[in-house]
Amino acid sequence: MDPSVETLLTLFVIFFSFYILFYISKQAKGKGKALPGPRPLPIIGNLHMLGVLPHRSLYHLAKKHGPIMSIRLGSVPTVVVSSPPVAEMFLKTHDVVFASRPKVQVLQSIYNGKKGIAFTEHGPYWRSVRKFCNQQLFNASKIESFAPSRKEVLAQFIESLKEAAVAKQVVNISKKVGDLNEKMNLKMILGSVKKYEEFNLKELIEELTNLAGAFNLADFVPFLGAFDLQGLKARTRTLGEKLDKALETIINDHKQQKQDDFVGTMLTELNKQMNPDGDIIDQNSIKAITIDMIVGSLDTSAATLEWALSELIRHPRVMLKFQQELESVIGKRMVEENDLPKLEYLDMVVRETLRLHPVAPLLVPRESMEDIVIDGCYIPKKSRVLVNVWAIGRDPNVWSNNVEEFFPERFINSNIELHGHDFELIPFGSGRRVCPGKKLGLITVKLILAQLVHCFDWEPPSGISPNELDMIENFGSSLPRKTNLCVKPIYRM
Repeated sequence: MDPSVETLLTLFVIFFSFYILFYISKQAKGKGKALPGPRPLPIIGNLHMLGVLPHRSLYHLAKKHGPIMSIRLGSVPTVVVSSPPVAEMFLKTHDVVFASRPKVQVLQSIYNGKKGIAFTEHGPYWRSVRKFCNQQLFNASKIESFAPSRKEVLAQFIESLKEAAVAKQVVNISKKVGDLNEKMNLKMILGSVKKYEEFNLKELIEELTNLAGAFNLADFVPFLGAFDLQGLKARTRTLGEKLDKALETIINDHKQQKQDDFVGTMLTELNKQMNPDGDIIDQNSIKAITIDMIVGSLDTSAATLEWALSELIRHPRVMLKFQQELESVIGKRMVEENDLPKLEYLDMVVRETLRLHPVAPLLVPRESMEDIVIDGCYIPKKSRVLVNVWAIGRDPNVWSNNVEEFFPERFINSNIELHGHDFELIPFGSGRRVCPGKKLGLITVKLILAQLVHCFDWEPPSGISPNELDMIENFGSSLPRKTNLCVKPIYRM
């Protein structure tokens, strides 16, 4: 680079950084005190402090600066929430102010103007789509109507594991559970899995989640967006085109042959007015909502299952107690969905898994729609909000001193549930932006986990003791294990 150009660029960056800091301090003056937090650097703010596992880094920063603190991600003012009372203030008391989503360049490029439910900004369209999804797609009768399909797919899965057990094979349970979850959910959403194998939907969704979870400089230092320093634009453009082609085919197939899956249900409302503002669910809306549902269902349930099984293998006492409950309630038959409410210890195991291993440790970021003063502290419009549910799950004021221990019995006689109203445990979020598919997700996780533990004992590969099992996380749009869980099934029925 020419030295004079380099000098000018350096001066511009310095000027821009000081301008941002000056503008923010001027905006905040007289409106309330500043939130506590670490001092930001020019340009990058506090980005350098996040590390490879941001939820853990923010947890340690909160220990120093408090359960509500301010950081700067590049030029973006960000509030980090790390305790149940503060989470309640943001997600309940002032939920309407923080009900929107920030714009993410990667997702904007992939969705290309299409509006779904998960990442769409707050407004009349989003409210209408949320209402439609809750009433038509995630209602109890719709979920129950797919129970026979889930039962069939799960039975085939158990048979494949029985074969591996007979052969005394070590299986990659992370991959197998991921494939099972894909079959279960795509049958509900699309009506068929094999019919659309040519599009490699799972690979496309994995690429989407990788891109969405990637650190994109342009989201935090906007003027760098024009340079595409990380080469993300070409990847997102290609991915967007592939997804659009696949979804166009899927929707056209459903138009020609009516089906009772999620896409078919959405097509019954095609181009109908949803609200007085004239918003409609058009074909692009159906594409975006379908992407949201596939993304939300594939990674999340699979990650929870592999963490739950990992913890059970590491804690034989808990595994045995769980199996004893299954033997008492179920006997020698397969677990049915209507058995799940009777399995109290299963419910405790799932709650404890989600406490220690929330799939979205910082939830999906929210954005303030107006200036607001909370607890005497000024928070400007367009601030991002990260709710560190991973840290909340380790709050000693809630969970006592054994916060790192996998101990499902902590939920005996506990009123802390997963509905989103108890801010000590909110892995699915809370308020207007609570995950609409949480009920379906919990049914899927509980059914598969109960069947895996009822039918099999599980051992690590030879030479590895249970307490040596690798438990390192891989941070992205979700929080799965960094390495796949490879274990040996032993059939016990």
